[in-house]
Amino acid sequence: MSTTRLPAVPLGDGVSDDERRMALRRMRLLATGLLALAAVVYALTIGQAGGWGFVNAAAEAAMVGAVADWFAVTAIFRHPLKLPIPHTALIPRRKEALGKSLEQFVAENFLAEDVVRDKVVRAGIPRRVGSWLSERGGSRRVVEEASTILTGALGILRDEEVTAVIDQVVVRRLGAQPWSPTLGRLLEEVVRDGTHQPVVDLTLEEAQRWLRTNEMVVRRMVTDRAPLWVPDWLNDRLGKRVYTEAQAWIDDTVADRGSAGRKAIDDLLARYADALQNDPDTRAKADEFQQRLLNSPGLADTVAGLWNSVRGFLLEALSDPDSSLRARSEEALVDVGNRLVQDEVFAKRVEGHLTDAAGHVVRRFAPELATVISDTVARWDGDDAAKRIELHVGRDLQFIRINGTVVGGLVGLFIHTVTVLVS
Repeated sequence: MSTTRLPAVPLGDGVSDDERRMALRRMRLLATGLLALAAVVYALTIGQAGGWGFVNAAAEAAMVGAVADWFAVTAIFRHPLKLPIPHTALIPRRKEALGKSLEQFVAENFLAEDVVRDKVVRAGIPRRVGSWLSERGGSRRVVEEASTILTGALGILRDEEVTAVIDQVVVRRLGAQPWSPTLGRLLEEVVRDGTHQPVVDLTLEEAQRWLRTNEMVVRRMVTDRAPLWVPDWLNDRLGKRVYTEAQAWIDDTVADRGSAGRKAIDDLLARYADALQNDPDTRAKADEFQQRLLNSPGLADTVAGLWNSVRGFLLEALSDPDSSLRARSEEALVDVGNRLVQDEVFAKRVEGHLTDAAGHVVRRFAPELATVISDTVARWDGDDAAKRIELHVGRDLQFIRINGTVVGGLVGLFIHTVTVLVS
């Protein structure tokens, strides 16, 4: 006796609704066919003597099991035989409650903070991303995609809109509060920590370089400001003396950070920082300069010109695959990728930030994220939702009918056997 093996129909990604519908139809036909077979066997063995009683009992129980399971499966999606029997058509009638239950289930079991954190850790994201960036051309891909997006964004922005935003969001906010106290505290911190020294070094070195190449300029400045009655030879000696002393002072100040000149600069900056915070006259002058600067008629033109220059540079650099901006960006990403792969401490730190971020998002927004499920289900039409769900899971549910027919027949056969033996 040969058996027909049903073709396996994959129900994973990429399966169309037509394929699912065909698979569901075949399984329904198989389950219904087994019920019809049990009914035919039962009808043919009614009143037969001998061993046919066993077959008749098995067929009868198989029909009962098949009909009962058909009713159970059908009641999930619709009213059996279109009869409004209580507790049937569960999905169309209770889809909102089912959506809420599914929302709660997902929120508690999938969007739980410890679950998400563990998933992020086991995913090994830093090492995967690092390997992709450093070894698989990922850096070039990221730069290409980012360049395309930025080029499109820069092309959409209009100059007058950008200028208006800068004026309203940046300039006006800057003018709303006085700068002097903040600048004073910042300058005080800088001087106390010594972080201003590189700027002082650069300024002094530039002044030193200028003095070395402009001796006559300095001497002429002195002689031009001397009274007319002073002899020329005295003016010349005085100018030379002033230049020599200025050069000696700047050389000494550049070479020695503990020199009197350095201390004088530090004291001057410290006093000015204190004045910006506490001296009314200094604060008034600083506030006046702030308002004069922000209300200057040429500020808008300066902002617009700066924006045009920046945008032009970016558009040119982003559109050129060989530009230094894109090359350096790609090199930087490769370096980051190598560190993620090779530096375990750095990778762990990045992984920690990722897990903290994921945990924060889930902890704060999990309820809102889960409501997407219930809100979506609530918008579904009940009958359409039942059809869609049945299309995806109905094929597997037909096995319940098949199993009910087979198991029912076996149980009926067992009960009839026990009855015959006892009697």
